[in-house]
Amino acid sequence: MELRHLQHFVAVAEDQHFTRAAERLLVSQSGLSASIRALERELQTPLFVRTTRRVTLTPAGRALLGEAERILAQVRSAHEAVAAVQGVLRGMLALGSEQCIAGLHVAGLLAAFRRQHADVEICLRQAGSAALAEEVAAGRLDLAFAVRAAQQDTDQLRVVPLSSEPMTVLCHPSHRLAALGAAVTPEDLGGEVFVDFHPDWGPRRTTDAAFAAAGLRRNVALEVNDVHSLLDLVDENLGVAVVPQHFRHKRSSLTALPVKGTGETVYETVALLPPSQATSPAARALMSLLETGGLSTPPDGGPHLVT
Repeated sequence: MELRHLQHFVAVAEDQHFTRAAERLLVSQSGLSASIRALERELQTPLFVRTTRRVTLTPAGRALLGEAERILAQVRSAHEAVAAVQGVLRGMLALGSEQCIAGLHVAGLLAAFRRQHADVEICLRQAGSAALAEEVAAGRLDLAFAVRAAQQDTDQLRVVPLSSEPMTVLCHPSHRLAALGAAVTPEDLGGEVFVDFHPDWGPRRTTDAAFAAAGLRRNVALEVNDVHSLLDLVDENLGVAVVPQHFRHKRSSLTALPVKGTGETVYETVALLPPSQATSPAARALMSLLETGGLSTPPDGGPHLVT
């Protein structure tokens, strides 16, 4: 089994199209097809279901995809490790992050990293914490900044704590909760209409955990996938939101109330990495920069990297 066969297989699986994959790989379509057929002959099973419009993975193809991605990631890490020993950090840093991650200015961190390691190509993907954990464990990302969830520590995933903060209720100033002007419990929020992120995002997972711990269900009627939409909906008094504390600085027109009675539930930012022996030199360099730079919160309440 040749590495180029695995590279070609992963490209076709990602693009679900031979022509697009061939263009991306800068190879002929006939050469790409021959490479896939050679891999299928070696494994003695079809890897794709081919139609006139696209190709999809067979069960065998789905089983191979995760392993192929891990193998290619390990090969890339091997090349980068040799380069690092030679004193040059090069290759690619594949990074994932949730949006508005607490206690960390991702753009500032990456800018500082680029100033120190100009030969490393940076690729950033934004997604929810659950998806990011899967990407790191599968070897598709070198590391990710996410929100801690239960049972994240596995043989394929290492969790490094970065910061934590309590959750806060945001509501319109005319809302009944705003008139209370005091900390609220999950029980106080019974019957409210909630604005929240999709279940994959860290703030939603943290809030769900807090309500589950209190034995309560809530009505998330308005699901969004970005912070600004969430704030706009609350600003129009269409619902309330339970969010990380630093969100209160993003919209001064809203009333922010502390949350109590949630036990040990906090919003905890973590770095997700593969096991130490599988961590790429670029990922180690980024974590080293993060550790030596330090974290703090600027006057506007947003996250900031101290360099």
